[in-house]
Amino acid sequence: MRIAIVGGHGKIAMLLHPLLGGHDVGAVIRNPDQSQDVTEAGATPVVADVGSMDTDEMTTLLEGYDLVIWSAGAGGGDPERTVAVDRDAAIRTMDAAERAGVGRYLMVSYLGAREDHGVPEDNAFFTYAESKAAADAHLRASGLDWTIIAPGALSLDEPTGRIEVLGDGTGDVQTPEGRQVSRADVAAVLAAAVDRTDLSGRMIEFLNGDTPIDAVARTA
Repeated sequence: MRIAIVGGHGKIAMLLHPLLGGHDVGAVIRNPDQSQDVTEAGATPVVADVGSMDTDEMTTLLEGYDLVIWSAGAGGGDPERTVAVDRDAAIRTMDAAERAGVGRYLMVSYLGAREDHGVPEDNAFFTYAESKAAADAHLRASGLDWTIIAPGALSLDEPTGRIEVLGDGTGDVQTPEGRQVSRADVAAVLAAAVDRTDLSGRMIEFLNGDTPIDAVARTA
């Protein structure tokens, strides 16, 4: 399978590349200086600034791929850039994926993402919550075969191989205080979802827990 990972030098993506052996992975990166890191992780660097590309350009970029994984983000701080990347660029990649005949799309969102997220407007997280809600809604309404991966607070801990699913995007789910999920385990969930077409049309909200990731992928 040919897989395009947008945000290909991010912390989750760099942990994901080595898990996708047997697939042809193109890591979309903005900075060419990151190419060697990506290559060493097992992916092929594809230098492109998705934040400045229009839908036609993205369509050309994604032609020939079977699956797109969105693992990019503005990183917070600048509301204008957050909207430009986390909402607008993400939506353009969805539209481009449909035009290019990609078919499948995995979105990295966050636990609690939804249109009625409840984040106050004066909260620094508000713009991100609004942007992710809009992007997720657009994906759900698209013709793509989609799965939304929605982890809670992220850590740099070693992988455990186990998670707890807390929701499926249909109810109000809050992160229990002090609970996190390692980025390595998020990468493992993504890797499991790549080959699980039966997860189409589902959102998986999770933290680290006691259930093996492979079992969750089979039953979520």
